[in-house]
Amino acid sequence: MTATPSTPRGLIIAAAASGSGKSTLTMGLLRALHQRGVGVQPFKCGPDYIDPAFHTAACGRTSYNLDVWAMRPAFIEQTIMRAGSDADLCIAEGVMGLFDGAKGPGKTGTGSTADFALLSGWPVVLVLDVAAQAETAAAVTLGMHTYRKGLPIAGVILNRVGGPGHIAMVAEAIANLDIPVIGAIPRTGDAQLGSRHLGLVQAQELADLDTRIDAIARAINDGLDLDRLTALAKPLNVPDYRKQKPLQPLPPPGQRIAVAKDRAFSFLYPHLLDAWRAAGAEIIPFSPLADEAPDETCDAIWLPGGYPELHAGMLAQAANFRAGMHRGAARGAAVHGECGGYMVLGEGLEDADGQRFAMLGLLGLETSFKKRRLNLGYRRVDLLDADGTPVPGARFTGHEFHYTTVIANPDAPFAVIHDASGQRTPDQGARRGNVTGSFFHVLDRAD
Repeated sequence: MTATPSTPRGLIIAAAASGSGKSTLTMGLLRALHQRGVGVQPFKCGPDYIDPAFHTAACGRTSYNLDVWAMRPAFIEQTIMRAGSDADLCIAEGVMGLFDGAKGPGKTGTGSTADFALLSGWPVVLVLDVAAQAETAAAVTLGMHTYRKGLPIAGVILNRVGGPGHIAMVAEAIANLDIPVIGAIPRTGDAQLGSRHLGLVQAQELADLDTRIDAIARAINDGLDLDRLTALAKPLNVPDYRKQKPLQPLPPPGQRIAVAKDRAFSFLYPHLLDAWRAAGAEIIPFSPLADEAPDETCDAIWLPGGYPELHAGMLAQAANFRAGMHRGAARGAAVHGECGGYMVLGEGLEDADGQRFAMLGLLGLETSFKKRRLNLGYRRVDLLDADGTPVPGARFTGHEFHYTTVIANPDAPFAVIHDASGQRTPDQGARRGNVTGSFFHVLDRAD
């Protein structure tokens, strides 16, 4: 693959470990560049839903996930080209530590940020949490710089510094490595965001989000040399798309798709919606929390993931939503739930306090958050039809991330689901006629 003049220029914001501040820094960087008039396109390495929403809030452009374990390399490249071709600069936030990924190899490595950097050719800018370090930060940088051949660190940002003296000690040590220090961000409480299951609270839950992002952007403007940073960007390594055959797209579940969208159902990848629209499908959103029913003319109903356990009482009382879902299933619409949507399709959901709420009852699933159990990892999936045989060509990749315990699941399996190491997962989803669901979030077709 070779770089072409028209391909998007980009940088990758990475770290040695989760919790180093790369999410907050990326958000502030996007806002600071946007305020300067830079057309900046955000991306997120890996399958995380939370960070992209903050990216979008920071710069006004939809952030897309790029997952080298679960997504076809050409699909990743096309996603970048489509989203970033009119941008001045692309910023991709990494996932976990720079070299952290899944156990088994996926489509292009283990799913680490390093794998994406090698695929894309975009330089890595390392965020270092130096709150309790001085010269040791240089040793960490050197290790990251030399650990994997062909993946140098293009620059370093010091995070949570204590003051000018602290900055000088760390920067002087790193300068001996011939790696530029782009700047430093002081310790501050202005940029702190609360935690929840997947990391940060959801963007739409923060009434003062713009104020917070502006505060972070000010720290970015004051502490970083943004001109020096953006000069590090390089064009994406891509083939000539004019000579490529189109990839087989992600198929839409119907022609008119009712998609639940509110605080309880917020986890749906924008590249999935783009693929459905590109295939000619129409997306019609509705809000279960507002007790809205899915559009009666839709031939498919999709309940995405989210946090239904935080709104179980409202969902249990949403009579119009319940009646509309049952009407949709009765008329033969393809009804599907992903993760949180899967739980809502079931008989009941027990919250963290042990209170059970009746759900839609379109599946027999019973789930509990009182008996918490982490279920995390990439998935390979072969869909099954109504008689339990594999559906030809229906192989997908994606991930599962939840803290739910399955109490009962009496229905037929929806799919044969394996984790990254090739082991079958405990839950294989559920099918009851035209109603299906699973904890699996689809990312792409399997090769």
